[in-house]
Amino acid sequence: MAKNWWKEGVVYQIYPRSFQDSTGNGLGDIQGIIDRLDYIQSLGVDMIWLCPVYESPNDDNGYDISDYRKISADFGGNPAFDRLLEAMHARGLKLLMDLVANHSSDEHHWFQQAQKSRENPYHDYYIWKSGTPDSPPNNWQSVFSGSAWKWNAATEEYFLHLYTQKQPDLNWENPKVRQEIYDIVDFWLAKGVDGFRMDVISLISKRLEFADTPQEMPFIDVMEQIYANGPRIHEFLNEMNREVLSQYDIVTVGEGPGVNLEHGPRYVSAAAKELDMVFHFDHLTIDFGPDGKYDPVPLDFVRFKEIFSQWDAALAADGWNSIFLGNHDFSRIVSRFGNDGQYHQESAKLLVLLLMTLRGTPYVYQGDEIGMTNITHDSIEAYDDVETRNAWKAAEAAGKDMDQFLKAVHWQSRDNARTPMQWNGENNAGFTSGTPWIPLNPNYTTLNVSAQEEDPQSILHFYRKTIAFRKANPTLVYGDYQDLAPDDLHLFAYRRWDANGSFWVIHNFSDQQQPLPEHFKPQTNQVFGNYPTDHALKLRPWESRVYKD
Repeated sequence: MAKNWWKEGVVYQIYPRSFQDSTGNGLGDIQGIIDRLDYIQSLGVDMIWLCPVYESPNDDNGYDISDYRKISADFGGNPAFDRLLEAMHARGLKLLMDLVANHSSDEHHWFQQAQKSRENPYHDYYIWKSGTPDSPPNNWQSVFSGSAWKWNAATEEYFLHLYTQKQPDLNWENPKVRQEIYDIVDFWLAKGVDGFRMDVISLISKRLEFADTPQEMPFIDVMEQIYANGPRIHEFLNEMNREVLSQYDIVTVGEGPGVNLEHGPRYVSAAAKELDMVFHFDHLTIDFGPDGKYDPVPLDFVRFKEIFSQWDAALAADGWNSIFLGNHDFSRIVSRFGNDGQYHQESAKLLVLLLMTLRGTPYVYQGDEIGMTNITHDSIEAYDDVETRNAWKAAEAAGKDMDQFLKAVHWQSRDNARTPMQWNGENNAGFTSGTPWIPLNPNYTTLNVSAQEEDPQSILHFYRKTIAFRKANPTLVYGDYQDLAPDDLHLFAYRRWDANGSFWVIHNFSDQQQPLPEHFKPQTNQVFGNYPTDHALKLRPWESRVYKD
């Protein structure tokens, strides 16, 4: 297996509008990130993935880009970005930008021209279908609820938008569109950016017959079989790699909704030369019911473990994995996969030890390093997220039990991960001197960076120790992997090994003590864990242990 800096590194993801405000306008900005670089560096991470900071009307918080070469004045403009890149590189940190190439904003000049007439040179930059105002071309539904088609009166056509109505999908069949994107990528790489996370990149190739989706098909299957993994996806990614990506020493990770074990290995095959890593969502859609994320079902823990094992096996020979449990689009990891009540500290520590002992590049989302939790608003009015609000309207129109739906929102809304970073227990958690753009989680008064810096047993200090432990042991980066208790309902136990030795790792995902399996009876030495070390034959609630041969 080839060794690379991006395989050995750890990524820290920043959601800029919620990280640190330097101006007092209530919105996080680039100078705020610069002011916190020493803190980020102290975690031991190597790369920062920056969510979009481009010019945007912010219908979807920056994932609707109106100028791909311009940094929004809200975040400090291009000069602030240049200062950030310089300051990061001076500290040995690498910067991954977010590339949103499946769609643009409808306020981008391409679309402003495209919608004027069918003869406009930019018209073919987007996907259009003839029709009548009351009859969309097919039954495709937007990921954010409602039809995926919007009528444009000027041309008497519909345009496709798989996300919001202000995010028209780009037509990758048009070679001019592809070249525009490659030129944008080259613009940022030439500046010194170290790579890209590519938003919903699995969707850029469309099935041009635009057939209706089968009735009653679960949305996860629609994404996998209809929207994602289109017929030219690998051709397009290979072309982008050949034309621009391969000219630089960078890293690429593609967000892959609809990417499964069948398709996934091709995206990240070193031989195929497309992407370095992909974010699949098998483990993050595990509690989605037939109607999607707001129809949650209990998490199947055996299946959860199986997903990690299957993906490790699929990519072991020719590829590389992304190891993550959450990001800006999902609930807080300690609320979703841990216990954010009685065992908040223990389970938050368990989760980072899981991330840092699996094969692949680990991703840490801002605030997880202090165990930030989900937020519970009493009313839908307090939620900002367009996906959440659209889903609420659709549920109301469908006559659903809205009290029950609000509970699902508490569990699954993207706003859970977007509440401002909790720096201290003072006014507005030290995030802003003004009014935050989105409500803070009230627990910031006790759950914050400042308090945890003072406590040597805190989640924050454990994150630092665990990241350092991974880096000190390359076996945990490159070593082989085997699940040792795949059918256990509470324990996640596995072995990591290479020519330098073996690690035996075990996590108790429960509120009860669990007996140690036979292979973990302490004939080997415990070298790391989230409780004070002892050799008891029972694992305490949410205990993790690492043994070494």
